[in-house]
Amino acid sequence: MVQKIALEEHFLCPGFEDYWKSTVGDVDPQILSQVVGRLSDFGASRLDAMDRAGIARAVLSLSGPGVQAEPDTAIAVRKAREANDLLAREVQKRPDRYSGFAHLAMQDAKAAADELERGMRDLGFAGAMINGHTNGQYLDHPALAPFWERAQALNALVYIHPTDPVAPHPVLDGHTGLKRATWEWGFETGSHALRLVFGGLFDRYPKARLALGHLGETLPFLLWRFDSRAKLYGVKLNKKPSEYIRENIVVTTSGMFSAEPLHCTIAALGHEHVMFSADYPFESPEEAGHFMDTVPLPEDVRADIAYNNAVRLLGLTS
Repeated sequence: MVQKIALEEHFLCPGFEDYWKSTVGDVDPQILSQVVGRLSDFGASRLDAMDRAGIARAVLSLSGPGVQAEPDTAIAVRKAREANDLLAREVQKRPDRYSGFAHLAMQDAKAAADELERGMRDLGFAGAMINGHTNGQYLDHPALAPFWERAQALNALVYIHPTDPVAPHPVLDGHTGLKRATWEWGFETGSHALRLVFGGLFDRYPKARLALGHLGETLPFLLWRFDSRAKLYGVKLNKKPSEYIRENIVVTTSGMFSAEPLHCTIAALGHEHVMFSADYPFESPEEAGHFMDTVPLPEDVRADIAYNNAVRLLGLTS
């Protein structure tokens, strides 16, 4: 069993249940209750699941959308800080097993930048997880320039996690099975990342760093087409879209425990840009761990994806 660091592992704290439940309205109440229990636990249950999967360290993040769905900016700023303080206390109890991603109120760019800096410098967090758009505002909005300036200065990894789209996609009407995690979230999150690429964010902030789950939300499979269509439509960038995706974006294996897409992603991005995730408790850590242990890979590549890349890219202690 190879040693692993997992990067998309969720928790829930008191006062955030209603934000989260807005994204799981179709889930059976009994299953929902079990998931809430796992999200709220930082002790034996979570650690046992990590041990069974060979996960030495989990980077914990608040299950979304959190305060990004809060209409009152002052409340969002306050509660984001509270969530980060709670997470920091839990990490301090088991610093050998847990790290954290900051939760941010993106309604206020300066407050988000300040909280990111506090999270990384004072609380020891590894970066931030942002749950998609904030009340319809995406991360390419000009008002967020102060946030990106600070994120670049801090060399922060900003992980974009899926959330519900601003409006339903009519093409999915009548097909509940295609909603959310099946297809809708991947399209939403991949499109969000492409807004940053095609909108020139990485020209303005060339050292900004982004992370995407689910092996890059399909972006690694379409690099040639992004370049081809950007040229066709006269998109003005300093580099090809594929170059930003390869240089400024890293991906994790969360919710994609299949050899074919992993091998394609490695071929497209290079294995040094791929990291392990289990997506606890929404995916089985045992399944994720078994996949990482057994998928056909050179052993040095397996070790890098499972553990070493996270140490290098997030500055984690090994």
